[in-house]
Amino acid sequence: MCLGVPGKVLETYKLHETLMGKVDFGGIIKEVCLAYVPDIQVGEYTIIHVGFAITRLDEQSAQETLALFRETGLLEEELLAADDHAAASETQPS
Repeated sequence: MCLGVPGKVLETYKLHETLMGKVDFGGIIKEVCLAYVPDIQVGEYTIIHVGFAITRLDEQSAQETLALFRETGLLEEELLAADDHAAASETQPS
């Protein structure tokens, strides 16, 4: 299952002309693509799906969702699944 996971933008930067960022998922920090939300600012929340920020989210909704994900064990499961998906795509021949 791949869910959209809320996270807080800690940093933004360009990588090969693509807007990227470091995002905090309740203590787990990941690098994500921010190209679909180019106006996102440090300190704002966004929903990440398979490594891409897809929309902005208010802090209260983000915190409630993160708490629910933690309670059900889905937070770590989803973030590890995203890592596995990324690793698998890196090993696939082009």
